[in-house]
Amino acid sequence: MRTAVFGTGSWGTAFSMVLADAGTDVTMWGYEAEVCHLINRTHENPLYHPGIPLDESLRATPDPLEALEGVEMVVLAVPAQTLRANLEAWSSFFPRDVIVVSLMKGIELGTAKRMTQVVSEVIGTPDDRLVAVSGPNLAREIAERQPAATTVACVDHDTAVRVQSACHTSRFRPYTNSDVVGTELGGAVKNVIALATGIADGLGFGENSKSAVITRGLAETSRLGASLGAAPSTFMGLAGLGDLVATCMSPLSRNRTFGERMGRGETVAEIAATTRQVAEGVKSCESILMLGSQAGVDMPIVEHVVAVVRGDMTPLQMMESLLSRDVKSE
Repeated sequence: MRTAVFGTGSWGTAFSMVLADAGTDVTMWGYEAEVCHLINRTHENPLYHPGIPLDESLRATPDPLEALEGVEMVVLAVPAQTLRANLEAWSSFFPRDVIVVSLMKGIELGTAKRMTQVVSEVIGTPDDRLVAVSGPNLAREIAERQPAATTVACVDHDTAVRVQSACHTSRFRPYTNSDVVGTELGGAVKNVIALATGIADGLGFGENSKSAVITRGLAETSRLGASLGAAPSTFMGLAGLGDLVATCMSPLSRNRTFGERMGRGETVAEIAATTRQVAEGVKSCESILMLGSQAGVDMPIVEHVVAVVRGDMTPLQMMESLLSRDVKSE
């Protein structure tokens, strides 16, 4: 089906390639006219995936009206904290009867809302047309067409199947799921756990330390999900454990790499000044902690990452503080 992908960053571009490979008619929107021009002229996105050719059917435009013309599906791949402002700017001409797919893995600052909740609130898309796609999907590997799988979540099975069909290729296998809440939480919280894992790596700690952070991070995510009505099985699947492992262990992960640099002593401002890409965990850790507090859920790893991001605690103090907490049963 005819689709607009809003976002020409690493994941937006990679997912556009998947859609095109599956036979979907794709127009990309990007706020940087130069990037759109390069995509159209060279069939490559040199800023995010240099050296990887794009399908010649892919086209890009900085004009949102042009991107939305005649579409049946809109895929949102903008930074999570810019979503509301972008949607408000597009709301007057955004089509009301389309399927809206969120690739974003964040929780909104100030409101602690998930991305599909923001979409519903701003442009009124009904739940049966709101879809969350999340899984172990490192963008560079997807762009290289390495085999991967993901979760396509929607409360309406038929809508999920339509999106599944639109992105199913011989290298990309999507599974449907009705648990939108769990799918979005898994994608958002794992970024914060990846920061903690990266911090452990930056401090020079080994696999035992990182495995402990990942496992206890999964416990925090599962507790939060249970309190908000998510299905426990979601956190054992691609959108939960799968995404958590990929994001925490791969050097391609922005959040893990960001955490590693913090562990080596760099500040958030210093790291942010040297990268084009957004580490969603840095932006969303405060809102995830707020969400946990509202739900009455104890999230010590998230709480400690927030303290390091704020500059209230050093990475070493964070690890020592986590280990010195009162012991309890698993």
